[in-house]
Amino acid sequence: MQLKRNNATIDYNVYGSGSTSVLFTHGYSGTQTMWDPQLAAMAENFQVITWDAVGHGASDSPPNPERYSCTETLKDMSAILDEVGVEQAVIGGLSMGGYLSLAFHAAFPDRTRALILADTGPGYRKNEAREQWNKMARGRAKYFRLRGLDELEAGDPAHGDTHRSAEGLALAAEHLLVQHDGHVMASLPEIKVPVLVIVGENDTPFIQPSEYMASKIPGAELVILPDAGHVANIDNPELFNKSVVGFLQKLA
Repeated sequence: MQLKRNNATIDYNVYGSGSTSVLFTHGYSGTQTMWDPQLAAMAENFQVITWDAVGHGASDSPPNPERYSCTETLKDMSAILDEVGVEQAVIGGLSMGGYLSLAFHAAFPDRTRALILADTGPGYRKNEAREQWNKMARGRAKYFRLRGLDELEAGDPAHGDTHRSAEGLALAAEHLLVQHDGHVMASLPEIKVPVLVIVGENDTPFIQPSEYMASKIPGAELVILPDAGHVANIDNPELFNKSVVGFLQKLA
């Protein structure tokens, strides 16, 4: 399925049905196919929406850098919900997608029924730490411009193999992956919806951020998945699905 918004075509898919809808956002340089291990377990009782962010997968890679901003991406997410006819959804994502889920709640709290935050963090309070992150993001852009899509491992389920443009991924690194302030972190204590935080036990860089989010968000549930790294939904899909389905059932 495709949606046109602000000079870009967004590719998305809808699976299953039910009174609870879940919008899943992939990580940086990933595609919506990273959620394939969840579809069979979830689509039986829930409506699952997956999509490719601008610059990724089957979505467009427009030349305008401003089209890759966090603000524009959150509007894309809202537009997809409008297109599917969903007023309020569970917003979930992994890594970059988890950060975008938090940012979506901050921008559209009335459209957020609950949050699923996988292998992610809330950003940075201090400018120095944020700049280190942004340096990494700009480095990713440089690599894609130098090496093209060869930077991605062929057949890697976390990244998919349908990206159209290395330049699109580079622009996404520079304008979506980078962070500009600490408003997402500051929003954590104000979150009133149910929250599930999931992290792989081997995802060392994101253990502490996950514990921090769980401690700052009122009532948040933290699950540390064994035998899983940064893509916990792929590394240990059985336990990931069990945790997510149990969380969604409690919502109902």
